[in-house]
Amino acid sequence: MKLGVFAAFATPFATPEGLATLGREAESRGIESLWLPEHVVLFDDYESKYPYDPEGKFPAPPDAGLLEPLSSLAYLAAHTSTVRLATGILLLPQRNPVYTAKEVANIDWLSGGRVDLGIGVGWLAEEFATVNVPFPRRGARADEYIRVLKSLWTDDVSSFQGEFYDLPESRMYPKPVQDPHPPIHVGGESDAALGRVARLGDGWYTFNRTPEQLEEPLATLDELLEAEGRSRADIQLSVCPYLSPLTPDTVVGYREAGVDRVIAVVIGGTPDDIPGSLEALEPCLEAARG
Repeated sequence: MKLGVFAAFATPFATPEGLATLGREAESRGIESLWLPEHVVLFDDYESKYPYDPEGKFPAPPDAGLLEPLSSLAYLAAHTSTVRLATGILLLPQRNPVYTAKEVANIDWLSGGRVDLGIGVGWLAEEFATVNVPFPRRGARADEYIRVLKSLWTDDVSSFQGEFYDLPESRMYPKPVQDPHPPIHVGGESDAALGRVARLGDGWYTFNRTPEQLEEPLATLDELLEAEGRSRADIQLSVCPYLSPLTPDTVVGYREAGVDRVIAVVIGGTPDDIPGSLEALEPCLEAARG
């Protein structure tokens, strides 16, 4: 099983030196992947409910200022050579899909084929309003955008006609290095998210679940995959325990549950702090290696 790191780099730790140190230290320790989250803006007051907190509140102050993930992955690509570069999670329906396809392909090209694209539909309605995108039916919009990405990445002449987006016949180059395209990991806990994995995804990225909490959704996912003529062998299962403790025993539990990748959380820190934070993961890394 692989071990990745979810790195929430925000003010005041969102520095070039901190990000470069994270990349170099993670790679030297054999960590498989780095996953960066996305929020363009945050708010002092909001009515939306954060799904991973009992009180519905996002666990960061509104001036936290998360780094934009794709440009940060491009920066990491220049400071690393083997670690995979991932988004966890990119808010796809908030974005223009053509520019997103271009940016992801560009990073994959420049990094030698090291990008994993984790996508989700978002939870913060106020953020959608800020970027002038409707919040309702964002799941259906995400489905179309995934198809736009795939066409731009894989077709010589790309095109798409849908409810939310029309892509006229056009060519996008360079294509990604990875064949057929960078893996798309669908984030989310709902049945709708699991359906999106089965129809369109190369992986499921789930937050905040213990090994014991995977049995029921994985049974649902297996049924949905079978209906699409697919199986669990066609996807990767990535679990981020998020703010729950990660221990070697927990890692073993994930491996026994069929998880392909466990993603530990590292919250910011100065360049001097990062080596110690990653060193603390060594027992979990050894457990993942089996």
